[in-house]
Amino acid sequence: MEKMDKIYVAGHLGVAGSAIVRRLRREGFQHVVTRAHHELELTDAQAVAAFFAQEKPSYVFLASEMEGGIGAAGTLQAGMLREHLDMQSNVIQQSWLHGVRRLLFLGSSCAYPRDCAQPLREESLMAGSLLQEADLPLAIIKIAGIEMCWAYNRQYGTRFIPVMPANCYGPCDNFDLETSRVLPALLRKFHLAKLAQAGEWQAISDDERCFGVIPFEVTARLGIAGGAVGKAGNAVPVWGSGKPCREFLHADDLADACHFLMELPDLWLGEYDPSTLLFNIGTGEDISIADLARLVAGIVGYEGEIVFDASRPDCAPPRKSMNLQRMTREGWTASISLAEGIRETYDWYLSQTCEEEGRAEGFIDCFEWRGCLAL
Repeated sequence: MEKMDKIYVAGHLGVAGSAIVRRLRREGFQHVVTRAHHELELTDAQAVAAFFAQEKPSYVFLASEMEGGIGAAGTLQAGMLREHLDMQSNVIQQSWLHGVRRLLFLGSSCAYPRDCAQPLREESLMAGSLLQEADLPLAIIKIAGIEMCWAYNRQYGTRFIPVMPANCYGPCDNFDLETSRVLPALLRKFHLAKLAQAGEWQAISDDERCFGVIPFEVTARLGIAGGAVGKAGNAVPVWGSGKPCREFLHADDLADACHFLMELPDLWLGEYDPSTLLFNIGTGEDISIADLARLVAGIVGYEGEIVFDASRPDCAPPRKSMNLQRMTREGWTASISLAEGIRETYDWYLSQTCEEEGRAEGFIDCFEWRGCLAL
């Protein structure tokens, strides 16, 4: 990529997309194109075609993502499938029609079969065993996007690169406790518990305005009632037994890996079969949910009880880690430790203020993290 190339980042307000924008701007790319949802509806094929015809990007990062953990995946299936299949199909089609030199598509490790060997290898995708039921909608969406990249590569000679990141976290993550994934949910729960122990009810109210409603399950455990007033408890609920192990990747490491892949020469890509071109991105280290909860609690400064709720589902399968031989062979490794990444994410979380209700106001500085000016 040249510094004057036009680069489109789809999903630039999410945890991964915002990190990609930060990285590109830090590297000096002058024409990073973004569009918020109200500016460009990616499910509208005509609108996407008009956008590509006008902007003519040379490179595309397709980082639009469905936010949510186990709870969200079980309740938002129809809309999730319809909207995300439309979005990625429209962007991939127009990228081909308008001669995009290279597209990078962000998949998800949930697309791997539930019973395949650990750590997960790229060759295991669609290897025959069943997908995990709780992740089925998102897995289908990501498999469809990966297969579209492969099909366009085979039929049209495109350079569309799908990647499989580990569980991504960082600034601009989704901290809504109804829909968030495990790490941001834990961070917010422990922060709220710390505030409750200190009797900082106004701070709890401010947090709710900025990051979303605090569910009754959490308020009851913490002793928060009647709009953030009441007697503070000292127990933070964590879904499941805490035994499953997961691998977590800071968004800035993911952005670094994506930039690395986009910069590699075409001759290098020719060494791979375009119909199986896929790269795992991760740290190579996993951690149990119980140990993750204790790590987050220590970083936040929460000293109370942690309650594992066995009535809630565990993440499945019991372990999920990434085989990183392909990326390591090409010369890339992650550099941000989990503890360091959580501390940075918590610092960012604490820096957010919402003068008005709504996510957009609270997330206004997500492109300025690590000194990477967005404007």
